[in-house]
Amino acid sequence: MTQYLIRRLLLFIPTMLLATILVFALFSIVPGDAAVFLLTGEDASGTVTDADFERLREDLGLNRPIYVQYADWLWGVVRGDLGISLYYGQPFGFELIERFARTFELAVLAIVMAFVAAVPLGIISAMKQDSGVDYASRVIALVGIAMPTFWIGVLVIYGLVYGTGWLPPLEYAHLWEDPLQNLKLMVLPAAVIGFHDMAFTARVTRSAMLEVMREDYMRTARSKGLREWVVVGRHALKNAMLPVITVSGYQFGRLLGGVIIVEQIFVVPGVGNFLIDAINHRDFPVIQGVILMTAVVVLLLNLIIDMFYGVLDPRIRYS
Repeated sequence: MTQYLIRRLLLFIPTMLLATILVFALFSIVPGDAAVFLLTGEDASGTVTDADFERLREDLGLNRPIYVQYADWLWGVVRGDLGISLYYGQPFGFELIERFARTFELAVLAIVMAFVAAVPLGIISAMKQDSGVDYASRVIALVGIAMPTFWIGVLVIYGLVYGTGWLPPLEYAHLWEDPLQNLKLMVLPAAVIGFHDMAFTARVTRSAMLEVMREDYMRTARSKGLREWVVVGRHALKNAMLPVITVSGYQFGRLLGGVIIVEQIFVVPGVGNFLIDAINHRDFPVIQGVILMTAVVVLLLNLIIDMFYGVLDPRIRYS
C-alpha cells in the first residue's frame, strides 16, 4: 500500500507539469495580449503607441521567450508563490484559494445531494425492473442527462418567480461568518448542478444493481432465508458500488470546472468568474494558478477513490 501511494504521488508531478505546459503553450498562440488590455482598457478605445506597448511588455516580462516565462513561473510555484496578476498588478494567491473553496463547497454539496438521491432511485428502479416506478425513474434520468445544467438553473428561477411569486435570494454569505445562511443560499445552485449528476449516477446504479442481482451468490443468499433488504444492502449494493463511486469521482472532477455558468446565474463568487476574468484579460499567472489547483484536487480525489476500492472490495490488493 505504501509503495503504491508513493508511486501515485510521484506520478502527480509529470501530470501537473503536462497540464500547465499545455495551457501555457495554448495561450501563447491565441490572439490577445495582457499589455493591450492594460493600455487600451476594457473597451479597447485607448490609443497605444508601439513604444508604450513594447515598454509595458518588457515591464511585465512578456517579451521573454515562452519557455523562460514558464520556468520563472514554475520556480515561483516551487517556492510557494503563484505570482502576481498581470492585469491587477498584485498577488492573487489568497483570493484564488478563497474562491476555489467556494466552488469546492458548491461541488461537494452538489455531489452529496446527487449521490443521496441517485443511489436509492437506482436501487428501486433495479428492484422494480420494467415497472411504472422503473419507467418513471428512467424518464427522470434521461431528462436530467439531456438538459444542460445552466438551462435547468434558469428554469428553476423562472419557475419559482412565475409559479410562486418568490425570487430566491441571489447573493452569497460567507461560510465562516454565517454557516446557516450560507447553506440556505448554496442549496439551490447545488441542487441544480446535482440534478444532472443524479440522473447519470442513478442510471449507473441501476445497471450495476441489475448485473449484480443476476449473480449466483445473490440466489444463494436468498435461499438461506435472508430478508430482502439484507440481501440487497449487504450483498448487492456493496458489490454494485464500485462503478457508482467511479462515476461520482468523475462527476466531482467535472463539477470543479463546469459550474462557471451556474455560479454566474446564482451569483456565487467562485473560481469560475475569476477564471473567465483572467481569460478575457490574458492574465496567464491567474489562469495557471487555477489550472494547477484544479489538477491537484482532481488527482488527490482519484487517489482517494482508488484507496476506497479496497474498502468496498477486499479482493483488491495494491502491490
